[in-house]
Amino acid sequence: MNLAGEAAGGGSGALGMILPFVLMFAVFYFLLIRPQQKKQKQRNALLSSVKKGDKISTIGGMHGTITELTDDTVVLRVNDTTKITFERSAISNVITSAPAPTEKPAGPVKTEKLESNPEQ
Repeated sequence: MNLAGEAAGGGSGALGMILPFVLMFAVFYFLLIRPQQKKQKQRNALLSSVKKGDKISTIGGMHGTITELTDDTVVLRVNDTTKITFERSAISNVITSAPAPTEKPAGPVKTEKLESNPEQ
């Protein structure tokens, strides 16, 4: 009889040993892993959204305006004569974004002159 009781209790003992590890993993996931993944997604979105004309600051504290942009590098104009090349991953934040270019009509704009009716 004693053996049957130990066999039945042994199954719940294994669950009792694993349950704290599962709970610890859940706590680590919601407090550490998930927020870090969210922050990384925001950073990737920031790095992919930069464009020419944006004023940015780098991780090292350099401020400048983007003049050239490739997949891996960014060329910053620091002042009128100095241009410095950085890795795109060195961008810390965007200070001001360049205005979106406005589209102009391809051809000349036709305007119609309305004639006033002198009889009215």
